[in-house]
Amino acid sequence: MRKLNTFAIICLTAWVLVNNPWSTKYLAGIKNEAAVVSVHEDNLMREIEMKAAEYEVPASNAKIDRVWKAMPGYNGLKIDIKQSYKKMKQTGKFSEEKLIFKQTVPEVLLRDLPPEAVYRGHPDKPMASFIINVAWGNEYLSGMLATLKKHHVSASFFLEGNWVKKNPDLAKMIVDAGHEIGNHSYSHPDMKQLSPAEINEQIVKTNAVISATTGVTCRWFAPPSGSYKDEVVKIAAAHKLGTVMWSIDTIDWQKPAPEKLIERVTSRIHNGALILMHPTESTANSLDQLIRNIKSKNIELGTVSENLSEERILTKK
Repeated sequence: MRKLNTFAIICLTAWVLVNNPWSTKYLAGIKNEAAVVSVHEDNLMREIEMKAAEYEVPASNAKIDRVWKAMPGYNGLKIDIKQSYKKMKQTGKFSEEKLIFKQTVPEVLLRDLPPEAVYRGHPDKPMASFIINVAWGNEYLSGMLATLKKHHVSASFFLEGNWVKKNPDLAKMIVDAGHEIGNHSYSHPDMKQLSPAEINEQIVKTNAVISATTGVTCRWFAPPSGSYKDEVVKIAAAHKLGTVMWSIDTIDWQKPAPEKLIERVTSRIHNGALILMHPTESTANSLDQLIRNIKSKNIELGTVSENLSEERILTKK
């Protein structure tokens, strides 16, 4: 009996909803409102799709430059239409501030190029890197590390193998501070004057001592005094090392006054800069202001690997 009553109530309710004029208008209103919302959403999606091309930035391929040798590529930018639509859907209106971008990868990457030295990063990437070659200057390392930490800057320290063997604790301290480690030969020779076997030995021994001491596998090789020949670059590449030079030299080994060193670097700073320095008194005393000056030009500071990667800095288009 109770089941029959329930069935009767359901039937009666359905009849009222179908035949009652107010119910019919209400249901029609809901249907019409849904249709309007659907039209707005379709229009919003079409607007985003139509404007997508205006905001697209093509990816830039890595290349061999006549002056700068190997130059990294740079990711492009493309609107993520689905995510942008999702973010604008609530208001139903197009908003440039709510656009979501995704990066597009170049067809040719730095690793695709034949072995060549790298002197700078991509000219559109607002980043610079400190290349700190270490074979001496222990007394200034702690102060430089403290300054880098103060400004939340990661640098690339290229360590001589013999130095690492004699100063394992300092090498570990650099790694523990979060900095990148590179290969700077074993005994700081003129690599241009070495035989292939000697070049190979300098690179292999340094890789081995750095790995054994710090656990780090190096990605980059910096020839002492910037002296190299094509054979050096090819042998380094055979050990999966890119050869890194520089585009700005602090010339800190000449012991310049801090203000002179700061002016030299600041006046030459550019996107993709690789800045050569050593643990000297001049650099240690200049580093704090130098970092401030570079950041004031809206150039970020990162490791060599970060600078030479294709990854786009999304705060900049």
